[in-house]
Amino acid sequence: MVKSGGTTRTDGIYQAMRADILGGRLVPGARLKFPELSERYKVSVGATREALTKLAAEGLVTAKAHQGYLVRPLSHEDLADLTQARVEIESLVLKLSVLEGDVRWEADAIAAHHLLERTTYRDPADPNHPTDEWSAAHRAFHQALLAGCRNRRLLDTALALRQEAELYLQWSVSFGNEPDRDVPGEHRALLEAAVARDAGCAQELLRDHIAHTAQLLISCAPDEPNSAEAYNECTP
Repeated sequence: MVKSGGTTRTDGIYQAMRADILGGRLVPGARLKFPELSERYKVSVGATREALTKLAAEGLVTAKAHQGYLVRPLSHEDLADLTQARVEIESLVLKLSVLEGDVRWEADAIAAHHLLERTTYRDPADPNHPTDEWSAAHRAFHQALLAGCRNRRLLDTALALRQEAELYLQWSVSFGNEPDRDVPGEHRALLEAAVARDAGCAQELLRDHIAHTAQLLISCAPDEPNSAEAYNECTP
């Protein structure tokens, strides 16, 4: 149920739906029907419509003729395109961020990493997906690394691509479970290169970090998951 208080009902359902999409509770390709959403979140159809419009603008929801709103469908082809765009654009933004960021930017990146390292990755009650807290801390860390870039158009584009990529982290239960991969170590290396102002190293580390995750998902996750069964059929 969406709580009232300091936020409007529209903001409340937007935040709740966003968390459910990024948390894998609303699965890729799922139809989002106004009556069902209104009942689920205890809000009006109007507030639901406004929230879906905001989520569509972020790329988490799509609108299709004769089908209405859907959680963004995922596919190997889309992930490959998204990865190529992120490798080029996000790594460039990180390079500029390292070159242009000030001491406050450094402090924010260090603080975000500190929180990420100390946030529980998996909830025993839902071992197939990262916790909402870890996902939020992970998102905040990468955003903090990019925040030093002074070109707002490039930064906004990179953040929008990262937003879409968040869905793919929920696509495979193997993310974070690879025996030969040290994800926390990758994050530490990114931070160290950024704080050392080694823009070239940070850029290459991020390119590898993005590409490695995409390769894992393509090799493990089913193409075009559109049901809870397909969504969870890839095991570590």
